[in-house]
Amino acid sequence: MPSPVEAAIRGVVTQGVMALANFNRNHRKMKGTNPFLSGIHSPLAAEFIEDNLQVTGQIPEGLNGLYVRNGPNPLQKVNPATHHWFTGDAMLHGVRLQGGKALWYRNRWVRSNSVSDALGEPRAPGPRNPRTDNPNTNIVGHAGKIWAVVEAGGFPVEVSEDLETRAHSDFNGLIGESYSAHPHYDPDTGEMHAICYNPLNPVTIFHTVIDAQGKVCRREPIPVEHGPMIHDCMITPHYVIIMDLPVTFSMASMVGGISLPYRWNSKHAARIGLLPRHGNAADVVWCEVDPCFIFHPANAFETDDGKVVLDACVYETMFDSDARGPDTTYARFQRLEINPANKRVTRTTLDAAPQEFPRYDERRTGKPYRFAYTVALPEHGDAAFLNETRLFKHDLETGKRQVHDFGEGNVPGEFVFVPASENAGEGDGWLIGYVINTRSEQSQLVILDAANFEGAPVAAINIPHRIPPGFHGNFIAMN
Repeated sequence: MPSPVEAAIRGVVTQGVMALANFNRNHRKMKGTNPFLSGIHSPLAAEFIEDNLQVTGQIPEGLNGLYVRNGPNPLQKVNPATHHWFTGDAMLHGVRLQGGKALWYRNRWVRSNSVSDALGEPRAPGPRNPRTDNPNTNIVGHAGKIWAVVEAGGFPVEVSEDLETRAHSDFNGLIGESYSAHPHYDPDTGEMHAICYNPLNPVTIFHTVIDAQGKVCRREPIPVEHGPMIHDCMITPHYVIIMDLPVTFSMASMVGGISLPYRWNSKHAARIGLLPRHGNAADVVWCEVDPCFIFHPANAFETDDGKVVLDACVYETMFDSDARGPDTTYARFQRLEINPANKRVTRTTLDAAPQEFPRYDERRTGKPYRFAYTVALPEHGDAAFLNETRLFKHDLETGKRQVHDFGEGNVPGEFVFVPASENAGEGDGWLIGYVINTRSEQSQLVILDAANFEGAPVAAINIPHRIPPGFHGNFIAMN
């Protein structure tokens, strides 16, 4: 922890840097359009409630709960020259399912201070990180509450079952400087694990654990260098996997007004750490890996001979050629075998097709598993990142890949797996996600039978407007 004097100095310096960054952000100019402010990414201008939804097919009666997805949707005008896809105001899109019916769709901005001010509303209660209060990346249910989350400074925000903002929370001060966009639930212990970082503290990250009752029970500091972006992590029975890879904080980008000041850093050594679940920084086994970047792993597990296997969508570089969004050199689905004995990582390509947003049956978190589901990306790159019509299903036992193609003009986002019942087999359940129809400018919440992946959807719920591409969602079971 910094001393009071160090904290005061950091605060003064930060205010000066932020003032210069904001000036440059407002005055920088560009030619053309920003792909993350136009086309299918064009922001929605309003909040809607739709309770007379047209359904094709039959919604499974066992799907009782809320499907909700988070993502960026700028409320006010932003400078297209400096706007980054990852920084737009958080907007939630949810559909409530019950007894084979779609009860409603609604979208809501999460009430950050700037959103509340722009809407002329009182500000939502709860503490704020001075750098950001915009949780625009993921939404998770834990310990009876629903939380919108983001990495790099923003605190979690509790929302109601109908997506209204309740309060920002630092968990009674125990969450520390920041939280994560990707906490991982351990189905055996009921704990939620995360690796957290703050750009203004470039030399320390934290392993944070929230217990089954929703209380912070661990916040373990781990030294790093250069301020790495650590978007995600993964857990196994004995380890938390830390991905310390060569995308790091860039002061030059921040001062220049770039909204997301992270760039590829070839001088930053690529490594993956195995942190014992109850260990400290000295116990981390750091393993060298060829330079690459990972936003999203699928799952991980331990082998009988002491290795750790991590499946992930792996990029060769990231934020190297474009400061407004992901590079167009897209990720391949790879298996990383982490050997703590020789401290090396071996990468093997499972599927060379570009793809992202891997999901799996999360009852298998940390354990050997068979199926992974990903979103296809354009083979030759696309400035707007998402412009493909297909999902992939990987059978990791047979090595076979199945394809579900929604057809020309239909662009899917991340699909999540929901088991058919508590005791259903790994592949027995549904896949749920939003699909944009680029011709009608409408969207659908589509439900697929995971066991009949290439077959027609079980059901499609029509949303009478386009839902812009976002990031991550989950199905939160309810009675």
